Amino acid sequence: MKISVLVENTVSKNQAVKNLPLQAEHGLSLFIQTQNKNILFDMGQTNLFSKNASLLGINLQSVDFAILSHGHYDHGGLPSSQNEFYGIEEFINLNKNAPIFINKNAFCQNYNASQKYIGLNQNLLQNKELSSRLVFVQDEHQITPNISLHSCNEYKKSVPTNPYGLMQLQNGAFIPDNFNHEHYLLIQEGDKKILISGCSHKGILNIVEWFKPDFLIGGFHFKSINIEETLQKEELITYAKKLSEYDTKFFTCHCTGTEQFQILKSIMKEKLEYIATGDKIEL
Repeated sequence: MKISVLVENTVSKNQAVKNLPLQAEHGLSLFIQTQNKNILFDMGQTNLFSKNASLLGINLQSVDFAILSHGHYDHGGLPSSQNEFYGIEEFINLNKNAPIFINKNAFCQNYNASQKYIGLNQNLLQNKELSSRLVFVQDEHQITPNISLHSCNEYKKSVPTNPYGLMQLQNGAFIPDNFNHEHYLLIQEGDKKILISGCSHKGILNIVEWFKPDFLIGGFHFKSINIEETLQKEELITYAKKLSEYDTKFFTCHCTGTEQFQILKSIMKEKLEYIATGDKIEL
């Protein structure tokens, strides 16, 4: 399996892509090549994922299906401008056939701690071409015999989920986000189990315990942990020690936070790597 990072918050320092004019944005988009399928996992904020794909020699028309990990704009796109398509709309403009698998709750009203709307563009639901391509899935969905989606909404959590101020607007009131709109992509190739997560909002420790994958790729949602605060830093260190106990190789990015990553890396060592825009990993 090959995974190419089309969009992440930072640009790779890898010598193989250093001369390419790749750009970064706060968001995530991955191009995944399995033995039989090409998958687009998330689409960032804008159309940068498609521009970077062209620079990397990746043809998004070859995508067999796309996955939206959860209902936040930095994964599904901002509202398109008058001159450019963004996110999901950019993808359906480039690829005329591939379905987009999306959680049934993905269009819920999502807000950040400042009560700024950070959800998906609600107008997308009025787009007839797009609505015919969206496949709304329940808590579990089998795409192919070895590729499936899992929301884990009813799974028991060993570690309480910290929403870090993220909220949903329900019946006119703001409540802490329970992330029922997030799901995870599980791929089985040979004897290896690979899990792809957008932001791991339900808790990276819970997720790795639920699946115990050989490889886990995605954000850890640690960027809101203040490492200048002793107790919060100690909490992050505890997370790193617990993650190290699993027989899993982690590739993290996006919402983990670069300073937080350095602390995790100092403890997890070779079990953890950071992937940035332009990086490619082979599993």
